Amino acid sequence: MRILLLGKTGQLGWELQRTIAPLGEVYALGPEELNLTDLDALARRINEVHPQVIVNASAYTAVDRAEEQVDLAMRLNAQAPAVMAEAACALNAALIHFSTDYVFDGGKDSAYTEDDPTNPLNVYGQSKLSGEQAVIQAGCAHLILRTSWVYSLRGDSFVSKTLKWARQQETLRIVSDQVGSPTWARMLAEITAAVLAQSLPAPQAYFSKRSGVYHLGGSGAASRLDFARAILRLDPRADEQKVRTLEAASTADFPTPAKRPLRTSLNGSRFEASFGLRLPNWEDSLQLAMSEQPTNPGP
Repeated sequence: MRILLLGKTGQLGWELQRTIAPLGEVYALGPEELNLTDLDALARRINEVHPQVIVNASAYTAVDRAEEQVDLAMRLNAQAPAVMAEAACALNAALIHFSTDYVFDGGKDSAYTEDDPTNPLNVYGQSKLSGEQAVIQAGCAHLILRTSWVYSLRGDSFVSKTLKWARQQETLRIVSDQVGSPTWARMLAEITAAVLAQSLPAPQAYFSKRSGVYHLGGSGAASRLDFARAILRLDPRADEQKVRTLEAASTADFPTPAKRPLRTSLNGSRFEASFGLRLPNWEDSLQLAMSEQPTNPGP
C-alpha cells in the first residue's frame, strides 16, 4: 500500500508516521516539505506520489488565533482537504481525514452521535466543519474521524500544560464545566493503522463501502478538572509537584477570543460497529501515556 501522510510533525502525525510504517510505502510530509496553503503545490505533490490512501493529520488548531486568522484557518482546514479529496477521486484513492468535536455547540447533555446536528461556536469549528463538507461533496472514498481533546506528552497539550503548571504553582484553577473525551494521540494513531490494515489489499474499495463520518475519542467522558486530577495522580514524577490545591472554575472565569463548547464527549458506537474496534477508556489510556514519562529526565 502506498500511503501519503500529511501533517507528520503534529501530535497525531508524529505517532501515525510510526504506526502506519509497517503497512507499506509511506510518504510523510510536514510543513518543511510542503506548504499546505499553496493549494496548487499540494495537488501536484499528491499526483506525484500517486498514493492509494491519503491520511490527513494536518490542521490549523490555534482555536483563539483563528478568530483573527479566518482566511488561514479556512485555507488549511477546509480548502486543503477539498484539494486532497478531489485528488483522491481522480486517483481512485481513499482519504482518511481527522476532524473535531468542536463542530458541535456543546449543548447536549449526553455524548454526541454522528447524526446530531452540527453548530460550531467558533471559527476553528466552522473551518473544520467546512472541511468535512468538502470531503463529502468531493465523493471520494473517505473516512472522516471526529476526535476530542487529543493530547500527547510531546508538544503543547493539556497534559503537558497541566504537568508544567503543577510544578510552578501551589493552586490550580481548572474549569469543571467543559466535558469531553480525552484521546491519547498514540491510541488514535494505532486504531487508524488497524483500520488501514483491515483495508488491505484494496483500500479504495474497502473505504468506499464504509465512507462517512465516525466519532473516535477516548471512551467515556471527563471534565477538564477530572482530567487534571487524573494527570496529577498518575504523574510518575509527582514528587516534583508544587501544587497543593485544585479548584473548580467555570469557563466564564477565563474569557477567550473563541467561545468553547461546554459538553462535547463523543459516542463511538458507529465506529465500533463498522470496524470492530474501539478506543480504551480515557483514563486507562492516560495511565499508559503517563507511564512513558521519564522518571528522571535529566537536564
